[in-house]
Amino acid sequence: MFRRILIANRGEIACRIARTCRALRVEYVAIYTDVDAGALHLHDAVTAVRIGAGPAAQSYLDGALIIAAALETGCDAVHPGYGFLSENSRFAADVIAAGLTFIGPKPETIAALGDKARAKSLMQAAGVPVVPGGEGASDEPAVIQEMVRRVGLPALLKPSAGGGGKGMRVVASHAELDEAVASAIRIARSSFGDGRLIVERYIEQPRHIEVQVFGDLNGDVVHLFERECSLQRRHQKVVEEAPAPNLPAAVRHRLIDAAVRGARSVGYLNAGTFEFIVGRDLQFYFLEVNTRLQVEHPVTECVTGLDLVEWQLRVAAGEPLPLQQDMIRCNGHAVECRIYAEDPARDFMPAPGTVGVVRWPAGVRVEAGISCGGSVPSFYDPMVAKLVAHAPDRVGALAKLSVALSETLLLGLTTNIGYLRRVLADPGVKMAQAHTRYLDEHSTRFVPAAGEARAAACAAVLGVAPNAGGHPWAVDENQGPADRACLDPQAPLGRVHLWIGETRWQCALQARSACGFVVAVGGTAWQVQGAPDPSRLWTGSVGSAPWSAQWGDGVWELQVDGDRFALQPARSRAFASAAAAGAAVAPMSGTVAAVAVAVGDRVRQGDSVAVVEAMKMEHNVVAAVDGTVRAVAFRVGEPVKAGELIVDIDASQ
Repeated sequence: MFRRILIANRGEIACRIARTCRALRVEYVAIYTDVDAGALHLHDAVTAVRIGAGPAAQSYLDGALIIAAALETGCDAVHPGYGFLSENSRFAADVIAAGLTFIGPKPETIAALGDKARAKSLMQAAGVPVVPGGEGASDEPAVIQEMVRRVGLPALLKPSAGGGGKGMRVVASHAELDEAVASAIRIARSSFGDGRLIVERYIEQPRHIEVQVFGDLNGDVVHLFERECSLQRRHQKVVEEAPAPNLPAAVRHRLIDAAVRGARSVGYLNAGTFEFIVGRDLQFYFLEVNTRLQVEHPVTECVTGLDLVEWQLRVAAGEPLPLQQDMIRCNGHAVECRIYAEDPARDFMPAPGTVGVVRWPAGVRVEAGISCGGSVPSFYDPMVAKLVAHAPDRVGALAKLSVALSETLLLGLTTNIGYLRRVLADPGVKMAQAHTRYLDEHSTRFVPAAGEARAAACAAVLGVAPNAGGHPWAVDENQGPADRACLDPQAPLGRVHLWIGETRWQCALQARSACGFVVAVGGTAWQVQGAPDPSRLWTGSVGSAPWSAQWGDGVWELQVDGDRFALQPARSRAFASAAAAGAAVAPMSGTVAAVAVAVGDRVRQGDSVAVVEAMKMEHNVVAAVDGTVRAVAFRVGEPVKAGELIVDIDASQ
């Protein structure tokens, strides 16, 4: 076994590899950039080497820097993890040339299988079923168009040098062929530096099933069963599980046999994944080989009880495979979901930031690369963690993972936790009816229902909860400024006004009980419960959904059913923006000298509704819109602060 290795990666996979190293008492060296200084993956490393300022091209993708760091720190081997240089055959060869061991397949295997056209040819020669088409690759538009005509429609254009589904394009008609080919070539060149495409028949609504294989230096190859990875968004995996559900035993046997046969045909060494697509007719076709450890390897570890990173280290050190095929068992069912720092409400745009509060769930496996106070830089992949649930059956594993997501808290970051909760609750997902386009085709199912309204209801309770005796106008400076509540018959305990972005929400506090408050927002009433802990972190429920909140920098940050929201008390917004939304607010701090309207009065834009006196000068507060007075918050003689709501006007009436 190795004495010391360098982990040529960061984040959760670097933490994962480090965990096995500690268990095997193998020393490890970590690498980092300036934006990763203090990151979780540096903990317990025998030493950490700075390799750049931030951008991946000048750090984690600089093979020479990484090899130099391994040599300078006395390492025996390099583990690439996944991503970055993990499937770079030149890097693997350079590691070996430097006298180090590359913990992965042989460089020539990586090169052969990394080229999709060549990989397909090799697998076809080994008797592995392949998708029609894909013979050769080209970056000449006329050649590619002829390839499409031979394969037939619908056709799939794939960058020959690509991976992970990036740059793929489906062509459904000859009318779109010219533009599709030109666009695909451009994307392939810009993304991979190679514009060559291969053309395959597009298999509609396929499942994505992959087989984990391992090979050693003796030429032995085993499989560790299969994984289902059909829940994808734009070809990027979101949820993975093992074993594949609803897969007939005969199909499973043939698929696994094809993967092992393909691995043996190329003398495969170390960990690899043979990926297949399975049509609705249960015919399967070779897709590609990932010559590395997969992101979703934990589900395989859960059902087999094996440590795949340990297997990687042992095989790379020259040891035989730890187990023969007949000794490997599959027990129960495991499901994994990936947590990304991304904003589902903004087309899943990456959302880098600083981690505020982190609370991971109990009872499931957590693979994380972040902790409180850490950062998610903009330079790297936005995946920050994975949750993995294992149970005797699929129903139990899904239920366990759903509960775990409800108990996961990440404040400071916008994440896809809420999206994942809705995916796992989907009837089609529960019944294992998904295919690789399922999430994209049914995207409207996974949009949060009344997300902002529920968040506003929770924040309204935060503004009037039992601070200083619990009356609706109480203010606790440690919890942030509560908005002045407006009393009216539809809101006996008052109204609280809040901003989410440029939208102003009004919340009617209708009742209070031992269970919390009944809060109506946008025509829907919710039972809201909540209480703070000693750290001033609030947790509770709105209906059946969990929520958490923390005050900071003038806003309430909430996570409601996994979705993140930032809410401002109405009075904290500038006069102009509040007035534009129909609120008659104080333009300055002072005393209410007069109130000219009552609840139910009709007003027109520009009408004076109140007068505020300050420094012996009077200032009219005017209606910004036509409408009906819904509430009056202040009486004559009461002090008012700049931006506080004085008269609430309903412009819809």
